[in-house]
Amino acid sequence: MKKFLYLLILLSLFFSSCKSKKNLITSPVAVQTRAVVAKPAVAQIVESKKSSHYSGISRVRTYDFTHPQVPAAFDGFCIAFISDLHYKSLFKDKKLDNLVQLLNEHHPDVLLMGGDYQEGCEFVPELFAALAKVKAPFGTYGVMGNNDYERCHDDILREMQRHGMRPLEHELDTLRRGKEEIILAGVRNPFDLAANGTSPTLSLSPEDFVIMLVHTPDYAEDVAITNTDLVLAGHTHGGQVRVLGYAPIIPSHYGSRFLTGLKYNAAQIPVIITNGLGTSNKNIRIGAPAEVVMITLHRAK
Repeated sequence: MKKFLYLLILLSLFFSSCKSKKNLITSPVAVQTRAVVAKPAVAQIVESKKSSHYSGISRVRTYDFTHPQVPAAFDGFCIAFISDLHYKSLFKDKKLDNLVQLLNEHHPDVLLMGGDYQEGCEFVPELFAALAKVKAPFGTYGVMGNNDYERCHDDILREMQRHGMRPLEHELDTLRRGKEEIILAGVRNPFDLAANGTSPTLSLSPEDFVIMLVHTPDYAEDVAITNTDLVLAGHTHGGQVRVLGYAPIIPSHYGSRFLTGLKYNAAQIPVIITNGLGTSNKNIRIGAPAEVVMITLHRAK
């Protein structure tokens, strides 16, 4: 057993958060748990995990998010959140088809995407052509990850726009039902704080219900994200390799604080971090299941 654990740790030392190379295939083990975390007097969040029957997606992680500022018209609104596809890393053609099927099976109202879409610009057109098959009545919105700023940025913008998707580069957009609305705030390159260290939410009102979409969860701690009610992020891959819950490499300067799942920043704003779907550097996952996040909004009674 000790030799096996040492081997896993050695494997993990090959990892970084930026690039994918070899095709080493593994089958992550699905985990089923349930936890309730309440933010006093502001939000109640119920988290659960269930196994997925689709290859390449180990589980669906669901959250019931109850907040007094959720507009009544959006009570029951369903958000699908995906990130870090790194297509084609471990996440390839068949798994992409499975993702589209799974998302359509869950009937999301909107699809939000957290960046790091590709492992090569040649894969961008087919990736977004497939994601365009997701049926989300309120559309698809996305931000870019570090990989996407290193290469293919303009290709991704072009393909998103070609398929009617909305990139949010330090921009706001509004989802409306009748006279009520939710505001989406997208962060441009959250690793360049000199250029993007002012949150796009600062111009909003405390009464607005605001969801921030950003590639790395560190931004929620590095920057004042005033008026934000919920942050959705990826980038960490849940560590990608975790041995007995320990991740030797975490692409965050806060260590394991924002590793995965539901966390809070210093201002007590909830941050949901997904493990994502693809892999970087080495195409293997251990103890950090590939996942899709589904969030259902509820208005506090």
